[in-house]
Order: sequence, then structure tokens, then C-alpha cells
Amino acid sequence: MSTTVTVGVDAMGGDLGPRPVVEGAVDAARMMGDDVRLALVGDRSEIQAELARLRATHLPLSVIHASDRVAMDEDPLRAVRRKRDSSLNLLARMQARGEIQAMISPGSTGAVVASAQVALGKLEGVSRPAIASFLPTLHGSSVVVDVGASPDCRPLNLLQFAIMGSLYASLVLRLPRPRVGLLSIGEEREKGNELSRAAHRLLERSGLNFIGNLEGRDVLQGKADVLVCDGFVGNVVLKVTEGAMAFFANRVRREMRGSIAARLGSWLLKPSLLRLRRSLDPEELGGAPLLGLNGICIVAHGRSGSLAIRNAITMAVRCARQGVNEHIRVQLAAIPEWVRVERPEAAPCV
Repeated sequence: MSTTVTVGVDAMGGDLGPRPVVEGAVDAARMMGDDVRLALVGDRSEIQAELARLRATHLPLSVIHASDRVAMDEDPLRAVRRKRDSSLNLLARMQARGEIQAMISPGSTGAVVASAQVALGKLEGVSRPAIASFLPTLHGSSVVVDVGASPDCRPLNLLQFAIMGSLYASLVLRLPRPRVGLLSIGEEREKGNELSRAAHRLLERSGLNFIGNLEGRDVLQGKADVLVCDGFVGNVVLKVTEGAMAFFANRVRREMRGSIAARLGSWLLKPSLLRLRRSLDPEELGGAPLLGLNGICIVAHGRSGSLAIRNAITMAVRCARQGVNEHIRVQLAAIPEWVRVERPEAAPCV
């Protein structure tokens, strides 16, 4: 029998208010068994009104009142420090006390990262946390790590990102030996800046299934299961990809409304286009795990709909049951001492 997992959800952090968050939580509660419980954190009256509208008061959903919320346009660190009774801070403290096993928030990424780090701390051996997000590819999807938690990195950080991303892909996505690629400006190991060249030397000796450098044009080709980069580059890649997908979708719709032949062709292609749209829909991904914390934190998009929240809850439960953090702790403890001093040029010959 599976152990009961309780997931806390920040109902007040998103751009769209509590409605889509509560709807997604209700969908998840109806879909999952009794061994999954959900705690909605936020304004009690607003949440209960949504539960009543959905006729969901009988489901295993508890409501924890929070008197404040963190807005998207607030300074993340200032909000975390000053708004101790916000839904986000309360959620993080609940996990730190062991009242929940995972947390989800569609709030400001910076605030979520700051709040979770303050309350939960990092896993032993982790130097920086990293957000692992999905990108669609020709052969399914790839995990990109980091996409925004740590913009300024050192070689050891990228090595740890690769280890955490590889374990996540193996345990949660069930890939037996994930291919790990380092995002750079050329395939040759000498290409790139000082950070990428030093990280390449570490990854070569990491024991991971490292396939070398990948260029930007390779990102959507599916050559790697895990793409490693610092948070600055990763966030740019993520946002550019989202923009390109939106551009492609708009152009297809415009062309489909052109001539009678185009409309007929679009009707014939409709099933294929619907499958393509679904594979590119960020709602299907749910959210991105913040790896490296002494807990489970899923960062959802600020404009997440009910489907994204439901899928984020599913992801959180899977992370908890697969013991992702314990595997990360064991793997990081096995990093050789010569790596920890961050002098890859002094690595022993192999």
C-alpha cells in the first residue's frame, strides 16, 4: 500500500486568482486515491467559495487560512521577509514542519525560490538549487536545468545540476540512462566561455551518460534527455521557445483562415494539429521542480490553468514517492574530493 502523501498548494500566488488553482486541486482530488491529500493555503473565504461552487466540499481537501499573499510585481526577497503570513511563506513552513510532503505555487518564481530556500534549506552537498523544466522535442521532451533559480554559476554548480537533472529524468520520467548535454556555442569541447569549458571537463569524468556540448539549434531536436546550463541562459532558452511556439501557432491559424483550399486542408489536418497543440501546451507539463532543496517544491507558471495545477500535483506526488531527494543526496555525496575544490584543470588523469 502506498504511503499517504499530502501536497500543499498556494491558492493565492497566481495571476488568475484562486479559481483555476482550486479547480485543478479538485480535479486532482477526484482523480487520485485516498492516499493523496491536498491542503489549499490562502484566503479561507475565497477558497471555500470556490469549493462550494464546484460542489467539492466532500473531497479530501483541507483549507489553511493565510492572511496575506505575495504579488507578482513585489520584490521577492522583501516580500518573503516582510510577509511572514503570506500563503507562500506559510506553505513553506508547513513543509519544514513535516505537515505536508510537497508544495506547489504559481507565484513569482523569485519569491517561491527564496521562500522555499529559507524555510527548507538545501540538501546536504548542494551548492545551488536548480529549476528543471521541460521542453518539447522531436522525440518527446527534454529536461532543461537550470531555467532561472541560479543565474550566476560555477563549474561545480553545473555538475550538480547535471546529476540532479539526470536523476529526475531517470526516476520521474523513467528514462533508464538519460543522455546529458551541456548547452554551449559549439560542439567541440574547447568551445564556449570559461564556465562551460570547465564544466565540460567535470562532466566528462562524472560517470553520467554525458554526450558533450549541444548548440542552440539542437535544443528541440531531442539529442539529449537533459540539457545543462546556468539559470540565465536556461531562462532565455525557455522564454524564446515559448515565444516561438506562440508565433508558430498564430501563423498556422492565420494561414488556415486564408483560402478555401487552406480551410479544406486544415480540416483534413485537424486531428494532427490538435495532437501537435497538445504536445506543445505548457499546461500539460504542470510545473517545474526546484531541485536541491530539503523538500519538494514545484514552481508553476503564473498563468496556470486548472490542468497545469492538476499536473503539477501529480508531479509532486511522483517526486515524493520516488524519493528523488534521497537519491540526489547519495549521488552528490559520491562526488570525488578533487571536484569539490572546483579546480577541474587539476583533475587526475584517467
